[in-house]
Amino acid sequence: MLAILERINPDSDRIDLLVELVDCLRPRHRWVWQKADDPAQAVRTLTQLLRGNQAQAWNLRHYITTLLERRRHTSLYSDIGILSNDGFVAELKRRITYRFLPPALNDLYLSDALNQVLYAENDYEWIRAVPNADWMELFDVIANAPPPAHATPDRARYVTVMGILDAIRTLSCRVCALGLEPRLVHSYSEIEHFDSPFLMQNIEVNDFLDEYARYLDGKIDRPEPARHLLVMLDQCEDVVLKIRRGAQSTGTSVALTYLLVALQQSIDRLHKLLYLVDVTGELPSAASVDLDAVASSVASGAGTVASDRRLAAIALAEELIEAHNTKYQVRGLMRDNVDLLARNMTENASRTGEHYIAENRRALRHMFVAASGAGFIVGFMAMFKIMLGYLRTAPLVEAFLFSMNYSLGFILIYVLHFTVATKQPAMTAQHIAASLHQADNGRGLDVDSLAELVCKVFRTQIVAVLGNVALAFPVAWLIAVGYKAVNGSHMVDPLKAHHLLADIDPFHGPALFYAAIAGVWLFVAGLISGYYDNKALYTRMGQRVRQLRGLRRLLGEERQARFAAYVEDNLGGLMGNFFFGCMLGMTGTVGYLLGLPLDIRHVTFSTANFATALVALDYQLAPAAIGTAAAGVALIGTVNLVVSFGLALWVAMRARKIRFKRGILLVRALGRRLFASPIDFFLGPKDHADSSELILRDTK
Repeated sequence: MLAILERINPDSDRIDLLVELVDCLRPRHRWVWQKADDPAQAVRTLTQLLRGNQAQAWNLRHYITTLLERRRHTSLYSDIGILSNDGFVAELKRRITYRFLPPALNDLYLSDALNQVLYAENDYEWIRAVPNADWMELFDVIANAPPPAHATPDRARYVTVMGILDAIRTLSCRVCALGLEPRLVHSYSEIEHFDSPFLMQNIEVNDFLDEYARYLDGKIDRPEPARHLLVMLDQCEDVVLKIRRGAQSTGTSVALTYLLVALQQSIDRLHKLLYLVDVTGELPSAASVDLDAVASSVASGAGTVASDRRLAAIALAEELIEAHNTKYQVRGLMRDNVDLLARNMTENASRTGEHYIAENRRALRHMFVAASGAGFIVGFMAMFKIMLGYLRTAPLVEAFLFSMNYSLGFILIYVLHFTVATKQPAMTAQHIAASLHQADNGRGLDVDSLAELVCKVFRTQIVAVLGNVALAFPVAWLIAVGYKAVNGSHMVDPLKAHHLLADIDPFHGPALFYAAIAGVWLFVAGLISGYYDNKALYTRMGQRVRQLRGLRRLLGEERQARFAAYVEDNLGGLMGNFFFGCMLGMTGTVGYLLGLPLDIRHVTFSTANFATALVALDYQLAPAAIGTAAAGVALIGTVNLVVSFGLALWVAMRARKIRFKRGILLVRALGRRLFASPIDFFLGPKDHADSSELILRDTK
């Protein structure tokens, strides 16, 4: 470290010596700094060396000033850590490409010079590990180094301030352009009725920068505080917040979500830069700095405007370094955009999930009837699948036929307001996550209310499964018996019957693994439903259908209006069921073509196949075989439910940034309810006239 300080040429703009100096501060291994290799000690050592040799401190200061003067600053403050205007897909493609082949660097820009100095992706970790007090002490030693005789004053502060001012102008223009995007205006049309704050903030920024230029030229003592500008920025944030809230009822898109994230990032950066260049001391630090160090400094009485600003500068530097180190990471882009989009999409599913929860015994009876209706249709779907298999068509044609059988059957179940039990978890999990978020309001989680909701979901789910199975088995049995009575032969031969039984054997085959695949598809179908529900709202699907003149001539205006309303309200359910059927029908064929062990097992279809095989074998089954088949049906249903529910709940909680770590409290609350009233735990409370009933429709 000392040898590097002795080699520094204060008038040089070569960055290699600074790279070597930072290498001395950087821990040797990525994980060592957390235990043995303390980066703060290296910073303290450098501080002591410079304090003991003021000439070297001045040389380092002048060397850094030379580097700053000969490079452009604006892009560092206005681009790093802020999404570009290219859009989500272009940004994702750019990051993936640059992960393999980084772009060419231009030493003219300070942001590219930073890439040479802090080239390791984990540099921001050890930099944040150094206490702010150590960084401030090092900067003080360098900044207060006495210049030698006849030395020209350095312009480090002036150059930095000018770069920040240029970045403020750039960011303001970007906020103005993004705020006038048609997507944003489409989502918040009220903005057309008053002066856009996105446009007004740009006018205020230009006035502020003009006055600041007069201040730097010495024409005025100090510029006026940017109070009006901060008001405009606050109004811009209010618009962004209103659009995000409105997205839960009007829908959103990847492009709109990306736009809102970029807008919020630009506004936040504007706040921070304005605070750093403020010379009036009247701008609130809370609007720009969210640092624990600032809060503790103020609380201890040591915080002043100057010290807060220095801490804010360190905070911004650390933020820029972290954003620079992670600028090609895909994970951050997905976290900032997809999580917000997923939350808005799952809001629709959570509201749908309310309709899958029975409040009392009367609602449970309605659920059983609806589930039985679905079981009745599934019995015929299982028969059609067996008959389609006898056609011996090409694999892709067979997959298409199977997919259409599943898809049209599930759509029929949906249209008739019946309920497939395994489709419930993906919806009810979203509702539980939403309820968990609403209860966690800073005063602790309402575990009892959550336990009550989980109880309702549990018993509703059990009743729905029983309803599906209770009718799927006898319907399939009657079809098999009727087929033999009409044709004189069984619908399936003994070999096929044994094959059907082997398919649901949970102990000697991959039935449970295939059931888990079906659970994944159930979860994906829930996401698809949420996506299309969101799409129907965002694109105003009902209004678009009502504008079809040809459909109006065919149906009439009144029927067209009802059809448009039905499409907008039920597009998610229809498409979710359609794609779910396609996934079930295609999985086995895809596995066959790729040579992979891929297939599906669904509890209701497994029940129907069990009944068909039982008839085909003339009931000549050992009790052990019957017990194995029954256990297979039960375990397949359990895996279907657990996988789909677990994935849906995990995604819903992640989208809402919820981390529920009090599972033991929930288990205790459920245990108390079970022991206090076992009958009510499984059957629900008795009917009351004023109790809300279950709405047995997969609609919003």
